[in-house]
Amino acid sequence: MASVENLNFLVGLGTLAIQGATLLLLVVFLLRKKSKSLMTLAGILRDTGLLIAFLLFLFSTGASLYYSDVLGFIPCGLCWLQRVFIFPQTVLFLIAIFKKDKGIAIYSIALSIFGAIVALYQHYLQVGGTSILPCPATVQAVECSKRILFEFGYITFPLVAFSVLAFAIVLMLFVRMPERE
Repeated sequence: MASVENLNFLVGLGTLAIQGATLLLLVVFLLRKKSKSLMTLAGILRDTGLLIAFLLFLFSTGASLYYSDVLGFIPCGLCWLQRVFIFPQTVLFLIAIFKKDKGIAIYSIALSIFGAIVALYQHYLQVGGTSILPCPATVQAVECSKRILFEFGYITFPLVAFSVLAFAIVLMLFVRMPERE
C-alpha cells in the first residue's frame, strides 16, 4: 500500500492537472466560435461531457471514501457538506448517461456552485483564515481547519473538491451547448 505522503502527492498532481484542464476548457469555451478546430473540440466535449463528469465524480467519490474508510481520516462537518454536493452527482450522471439526458447539466452546475462555495470557505480556514461561521465539529469530530493534505504550498482537500467542482461547472457549459451554434 502506498504511503499517505505519496498518495497526497499524487492527489496534488491530479489537482494541478484538473486546474490546468479547467482553465484550458474555459478558454476553449470562450473562444470556440473563433476557430473551426475549437468548435470541433467543443462539440466533442458536448458529446462526451456526461461520461467525463461521471468518471470525474466516480473517482472523486472513491478517493474521498478511500481516505475516510480505508485510511481512517475522519471527515469534518464541512467535508461532509462538500460530499453532499459531490457524491450524488456520481449516481445522477450514471442515470443521465443511460437516458442520454443532457438536462442534468443545469442541476450539476447548481450543486457544484454550492459545493464550491463550501470548499472555498474551508480552504480559506485551512490556509489560516479566521472562522466566519462556527465549525460544525462536535467533541469527536475533526476541526474544519485541520489539514490532512497540503501539497505544493496551497493544495488542501477542500481545494481538491473546489477544483473538481469548477471543472464540472465548465464541462457542463459544453454539455448545455446546442447541437448547432
